[in-house]
Amino acid sequence: MKTDYAVAGMTCGHCASHVTEEIQTIKGVKSVSVDWESGRMVIESDEKIPFDAVVEAVAEAGDYTVKEA
Repeated sequence: MKTDYAVAGMTCGHCASHVTEEIQTIKGVKSVSVDWESGRMVIESDEKIPFDAVVEAVAEAGDYTVKEA
């Protein structure tokens, strides 16, 4: 299953790397794609990842906010 999110506050590729690293720590995540220019993030997983876990991981990465797209 793929789930789309909008991530605000990223200003460079380094930001996207930080978000990617944190999302990959969530149990059940198979892959993640983050585009800092568009603010789009796509998480691929076997099951739906709890939104709270996504919010927490994005916050750990830096001063970013996330919402379901």
